[in-house]
This record gives sequence, C-alpha cells and structure tokens, in this order.
Amino acid sequence: MIFITTNKQMKKEKHEIRIWAVLIWLLVWQLVSMRLGSDILLVSPVRVIRRLGYLMGTAAFWKTILFTLSRIATGFFAAAATGCVLAAAASYFQKMQELLAPVILVMKSVPVASFIVLALIWFSSRNLSVLISFLMVLPVVYTNVLAGIGSVDRELLEMAQVFRMPKMRVTRYIYLPQILPFFYAACRVSLGLCWKAGVAAEVIGIPRGSVGERLQQAKVYLDTPDLFAWTIVIVVLSLTFEKLVLHLIKRLACVLEHVK
Repeated sequence: MIFITTNKQMKKEKHEIRIWAVLIWLLVWQLVSMRLGSDILLVSPVRVIRRLGYLMGTAAFWKTILFTLSRIATGFFAAAATGCVLAAAASYFQKMQELLAPVILVMKSVPVASFIVLALIWFSSRNLSVLISFLMVLPVVYTNVLAGIGSVDRELLEMAQVFRMPKMRVTRYIYLPQILPFFYAACRVSLGLCWKAGVAAEVIGIPRGSVGERLQQAKVYLDTPDLFAWTIVIVVLSLTFEKLVLHLIKRLACVLEHVK
C-alpha cells in the first residue's frame, strides 16, 4: 500500500517538452541570427545542426562524450551512495549528524569555481569533473535522505518493535517507502547540478579529450558553431542521463512493491 503511494507521488513528477514550443524558439533563434547577420555573435540553428552532424560522424566526438559521461556519472553515483550511507549513519548517531553539519554547509555554500581552483591545486585535472560532480551531489542527497528518514512514522516503528519485526523487514516495509520519494527528489535536483558543475570544471581544468576542452577551444578560436553544437550535446546528455536515472529509481520502487 505504501509503495503504491510512493509510485504515484513519483509519477506525478512530469514535465513534457512540446515540439511546437521547441519549433517556435528555433524560429526565434533563426530570426535573431538573421537580424544580427554575424555568425560570431549568434550562429543560425541550421548551421549548428550541420556542424553537429559533421561532429557525430567522427570517432573523436564519441570518445569525448564517453570521457565526460563516464566521469560525471561516476561522481554522481559515488555521491548518491555516499550520501545515503552518511544519512543513515547520521540518523542513528546524533554526534555524527552534528559533525557532518559544518561540512555539508560548506559544500552547499562555497561557489563551484572555488572548489575547482582548489582541486586544481591539489589534484590532476583529468578526473576533476568526478570530484566536482561528487561535491555538488553529496549535500543534496544527504540532506534529502536524512529528511526522509526523519519523516518515518514513529507509530509504525513502535508497532514493528512490539511485534518484533526483523530489521530487514522494517527497512523494506517502513523505511524504504518513506525515503524513496525524498531520494527521487534529490536526484532530480542534483542531476542537472552535477552536469553543469562537471562541465564547468572541465572548461577551467581543460583535461585532454573532454567536452570542456572542446568548449574552451571553441571560445578561444571564436568558433560559435562548435560552441553551440557542444552545448546542445551537453543538454542532450544531461536530459538523457536524468531520465535514465529517474527511470531506474521508479523501476526500483515497482520491484520493491511486488516483492513479497
């Protein structure tokens, strides 16, 4: 019953992008580009699509995508797992929650650029996006999951204690249904953040073979078609990764709902 409610809560979270709206904005983009008459200031969408089609036909393009995708995904999943573990420990040990509070506050307050510059002093730029994505996602997942644990109905826990339910069943039937919507919301918020921060780290650190390096090169050589093409790639990758992760969480909720 509780898992059915959880699934309904997550299924309500829908934001569809209409084709007509996209076409209108593309038309506006084309008209403004024609009015300016300068590809350096604003390249037309037609030329960007052509450039993107050319890039997709090269092996270097796919290697670049794999490089950035693998590192940002690693940072996200590592932060999600760490955030859940730390939240569980902090809910059990009050002292740990107090100990982690300043660290989480610093992660949420310090600008991304400061983290990037500090990380470049201490580490190689090659895996910089892993670290920055991790730092952006961890506080969001930690605080949401901790709030989810805190929202668990105490009367249900007392009932489970009276009937001496095993801890695994308490986790399965009481904790998980309450925590999953909070975890889902944390992932929705942090997925976009980790891509923005991860690519920004690559633009500043310029690791060889990354999307950030391509953006930096486009900026240096005033190659606006490349700049827009790679920006479109980032948007598509971010949206696809977000939909995949959120779909996996929904599937997990469905599996748990049907497992006896």
